[in-house]
Amino acid sequence: MSGRALKIVAGVVAVASAGAAAALAARPGAGGAAGDTDRLPPATATITRGTLRESVEADGELGYGPARTATARTPGTVTWLPDSGARVTRGKPLYRIDERPAVLMYGPVPAYRDLSPGAEGRDVAQLERNLSALGYDGFTVDDEYTGATADAVERWQEDNGLPGTGVLRLGQVVFASGPVRVGSLIAEPGGSVAPGRDLLTWTGTSKVITVRLDLADGAVAKVGAIAVVTLPDGERAEGKVTEAAIVTEERATEIEAQIAVTGVALENAAVDVTFTAAEREGVLIVPVAALLAAPGGGFAVEVVDGTTSRRVPVRTGLFADGRVEITGDGLAEGATVGVPA
Repeated sequence: MSGRALKIVAGVVAVASAGAAAALAARPGAGGAAGDTDRLPPATATITRGTLRESVEADGELGYGPARTATARTPGTVTWLPDSGARVTRGKPLYRIDERPAVLMYGPVPAYRDLSPGAEGRDVAQLERNLSALGYDGFTVDDEYTGATADAVERWQEDNGLPGTGVLRLGQVVFASGPVRVGSLIAEPGGSVAPGRDLLTWTGTSKVITVRLDLADGAVAKVGAIAVVTLPDGERAEGKVTEAAIVTEERATEIEAQIAVTGVALENAAVDVTFTAAEREGVLIVPVAALLAAPGGGFAVEVVDGTTSRRVPVRTGLFADGRVEITGDGLAEGATVGVPA
């Protein structure tokens, strides 16, 4: 399988089926008179009832998800960095500059300003939730930075070797969605840094599967979508899309999706990922090769009953995996239809 998603497109299958149907229509005696066994189709198939799925398949890469970069927010000397591969949790330092820690806290809003009494916003509520989770209290968790919030921040600063001012300075905390795994170290202890200097990269701590899809297939990889993951040993597991974003690299724009899988051991290996693009349940299904080109357009199937056959016009639905959904007068599960030999 190539790295780019391979999609079974209904229109493409329809074109192929039209060729097969034309070939079958040209077969001598297709749809012949009753009792003429020489004019029956050379082979048959049974109409089944079931679920038809159109799938999008992609190669998956196992890892820890997209890497983010931690940058210095204050000038100084790098005095400590964690080891590559280290796991950092809430309340622990991600790095130190001039021996002052940048402490990890959880939340979606990145730190972008100093916070002091009178400040309001989502970042304030996020800070207060973290302080509460770390055991600091005496304030109301809301979006207002009050004097009570400042008192809790002062206690937290003193506990972490920071100046106890009650004002949260930019660079004292780093926000991430959860625990992080340290990736590569960009800076080195002892090096001087200015604001904006890259220090290290980090990812999440859970193994996830990353896939790339064409933009046209992006609808199948929305957050919350279910995918089937096939592991190298053939075992299959269900995964769920946790993140999806448009990425552009080397003039190519694609959808990058992260898939979380639970209940199986994920080793570092390539996997196959299958998304369901469309699904029809409880429908009548025949091989695409059973379709005949009907006079005036459309399709028909040749229904075989003993030594006789008749053409029945059909309406086609979903095409997938060489099969097609059909509806037509008098058609039922278990009936026999003609196909090429």
